[in-house]
Amino acid sequence: MIYLDYQATTPLAPEAAAAMRPWLEEGFGNPHSPHRMGREAAAAIEVARERVVEALNLPLRDFREGAGGGPLSFAAFHNEEPTPGPSRKSGRGGKLYFTSGATEAANWALKGAAARLPPERRRIVTLATEHACVLDTVDWLGSQGFDIDILPVGRDGLVDLALAATRIDERTGLVAAMLVNNEIGVIQPVAQLAALAREAGALVFCDAVQALGRVAIPLDACDMVAVSAHKVHGPKGIGALWVRDGVALDPLLHGGGQEGGLRSGTLSPALCAGFGEAARLVVEQAEADRAHAERLWTLARNAMPGWTLNGSADHRYHGNLNFRRDGADAARLISEVREVAFSAGSACASGSGRPSHVLAALGLSEREARASIRLGFGRYTTEADLLRALALIDAAAARQLSFAA
Repeated sequence: MIYLDYQATTPLAPEAAAAMRPWLEEGFGNPHSPHRMGREAAAAIEVARERVVEALNLPLRDFREGAGGGPLSFAAFHNEEPTPGPSRKSGRGGKLYFTSGATEAANWALKGAAARLPPERRRIVTLATEHACVLDTVDWLGSQGFDIDILPVGRDGLVDLALAATRIDERTGLVAAMLVNNEIGVIQPVAQLAALAREAGALVFCDAVQALGRVAIPLDACDMVAVSAHKVHGPKGIGALWVRDGVALDPLLHGGGQEGGLRSGTLSPALCAGFGEAARLVVEQAEADRAHAERLWTLARNAMPGWTLNGSADHRYHGNLNFRRDGADAARLISEVREVAFSAGSACASGSGRPSHVLAALGLSEREARASIRLGFGRYTTEADLLRALALIDAAAARQLSFAA
């Protein structure tokens, strides 16, 4: 099968799988235990934490510099004494906390920050095209008495900064914006939104799940940033929340406070090591990955002239191609083209049967939304596979249209 659903999840890098294996087998100790096995596992987690932070900082360095070092063997952690919790190298003025995924990270950031907002700043501003983990969380916060303002986007999927400037005011305590949209790949002007928020005295949360290793993350402009391992060729079940120093969050999970006294639960050394290795590869291969995605994007656009792009053609990540063939039915295409794995939008909402809220926010009709598909490609996609997949999809769409004529 040809896999073209990189926004839903990415193939696990062989190097990440290899990095995980020792911690699933002989290195199974609890990283929060004081004995040797526990200290070794904790040391592995701290190395992984540093590597994820390095990937977060990637856009501010020359990609050709590489990550430094290389894969670390299980033996390298024997007798290493870690610094407990999210400390050591945690990024420019912040700390990185491991979580079970980006959904937990977003929930923690939004609920944890909202709980600390003063009464005069219980207004939360976000965008209509955010991921469900953000929109559902702010909807819940609305039920708890917070004032929720969801900003619209234009046909290109971008927020109007002039409108945002009028809506982010002295009552606003928190602004949430996704950097790279998971459905259409559009890159929001998060740094500019953050500047408006800072001027108003509000905190900024950024969902950078689809951005890590792909586009510049404006870490200096943000107060909280969520990322996920399985979107960058790491394992599922682990993500992270970067929190700027001085930003206070209430815990989401209560218990032992294993992560810096704020996030409870026993960390998996294997998942952390897999995330860390995937992050190392992100830094090491960033330039090659970006160039490869650009080549694939150009091939795909040239091979599908009868299809219309959804969202901005300029302000987007080119490893995400969301487009439509008017009159086609995306669900039927997915069913008919069994040799290709692709989607009609977010994997989180694929079973609902409802048109994408992102495409609806762009102003697409229900018919246009149901004619739209999302193709995601990257590091392990070959040009030959992409061209074959596109030919199969285009032929299936043409058959649909011929039957409707």
